[in-house]
Amino acid sequence: MSERTVNTTDTKTLIKNNIRNYSMFIMLALIMIIFAPLTNLNNLNPRNFTNIFFQYSYVLILAVGMVQVIIVQGIDLSVGSVCAFVGALSAMIYNSGAGLALTLGASLCIGLLIGAYQGFWVAYAKMPAFIVTLSGMLLFRGLTYITTKVNPVSLKDNTYSYLSTGTIDEIMGAHKIGPYYPVAVIAAVLVLVLFYIAEFSGRKRKIENGFEVSSYSLFIIKLVLISALALSLADRFARYRGLPVVVVVLGITVFLFHFILKNTVLGRYIYAVGGNPRSAKLSGINSEFVTFIVFCFMGMLAGLAAVVSTGYMNSALPQAGNLFELDAIAACYIGGVSAGGGIGSVIGVIVGGLVMSAINNGMSLMNLGTHYQYVVKALILLLAVFYDVYTRRKAGLG
Repeated sequence: MSERTVNTTDTKTLIKNNIRNYSMFIMLALIMIIFAPLTNLNNLNPRNFTNIFFQYSYVLILAVGMVQVIIVQGIDLSVGSVCAFVGALSAMIYNSGAGLALTLGASLCIGLLIGAYQGFWVAYAKMPAFIVTLSGMLLFRGLTYITTKVNPVSLKDNTYSYLSTGTIDEIMGAHKIGPYYPVAVIAAVLVLVLFYIAEFSGRKRKIENGFEVSSYSLFIIKLVLISALALSLADRFARYRGLPVVVVVLGITVFLFHFILKNTVLGRYIYAVGGNPRSAKLSGINSEFVTFIVFCFMGMLAGLAAVVSTGYMNSALPQAGNLFELDAIAACYIGGVSAGGGIGSVIGVIVGGLVMSAINNGMSLMNLGTHYQYVVKALILLLAVFYDVYTRRKAGLG
C-alpha cells in the first residue's frame, strides 16, 4: 500500500488522541521556564541537569516498576522500605569484598525475591495490594533497623558510587574536545540513528498492514522535535563531566520495559489484566501469574533503585527511602497512568518523574524548605488524579 492511499491522521485528531502525552511535555517545559528567572537560570545550566539525574534517578527507576503495578490495578507502598533494606544489604555485601557487579546482581536478586514474596500474597492469596505492601513497608523498615542496628553503613571506598555519580567519560578517561566531553554526543547520535530506523520501519509496516498513520509532515516534525530534545540533553551532559553512568542504566531500563509493555505478549496481558481482570481471565489469560510477574519486576527495580540511592549517599542509612513510594506514585499519575488501571506507559511516567524532579530541584535552588516541597507534591498528585478521573468520566469510562 502506498503512502498516498493510506489514511492519515490530521493535526487536530493527533493532538486530541494524544492530549495527555502532549500535556506532560508541555508541563515539563513550563516548569523549566517558570523556574528559570526564579533561579537566575541556574536550573538550566549543564551542571544542574546532570545533578538532577544524579539526585532523582531512583524516582524514575521506581516509576518504571510502579507503572506496571498500577496498570494491573495494584499499588506498592513498600518500595521506600525495600530500598532501605536492600541498600543496607548491598553495602554490607560490597564491604565484604564483593565487586560492584556482584553487589548489583545480588541486590537485583534480593529485590526480585521480595517482589515474589509480595506478589504471591497479592496474586495467589488474593489479598489487597494496599494491605500487603503496607505490611511490607513496616516489615522491611523494621528489618532495616535490625540489620543496621540503626547505624549508617559506610562504604569502604568510592567505587560503589560510580553507578550513581560517575560518568562514562571519566571512567574511560575521555578528554574534552573543545567545550564537550564526547561520549554523550556520540551516544545521542547513535541512539537517534537507531530511533529513526525503528520509526521508519514501524511506519512502513503500519502502512503495509492498512493501519492509520500520521501525515508524513507531522511524522517528520515529531522526529525533528525528539531529535532536538535528545541533542539538547546530550549538550547539557557533554558540557559538564560527560554522560552519567546512571543515565545509561536508566536508558537500558526504560528501553527494556517499554519494549516488554508495547511489543510482547506479556505486555499485552498486563494491559488486559489491568483493563478488565474478569474478561482477561475468561479469555484464558493467567491473570494471577501476570500480577505475580509484575510484582517481581517491581521488586527487582526497587533493588536497582536501592543501589543507585545508596551510591548517591555513599552510605546506607537506616532511614533511607523515606517517601520514595510517594515520588514514584506521583510520577506515575502525573505521567498519565490511570487510577482505574489498564492505561499507562513507561515513557509517560519518565516524563512525570522528570516533572517532579524539576519541581523539587527548582524549589531547592530557591532555598525553599522540604515542607514546601511536600505541599507542592500533594497538590500536584491530587490534580493529576482529578484530571484522570475527569477525563475518564467525560469519555464515559468511569
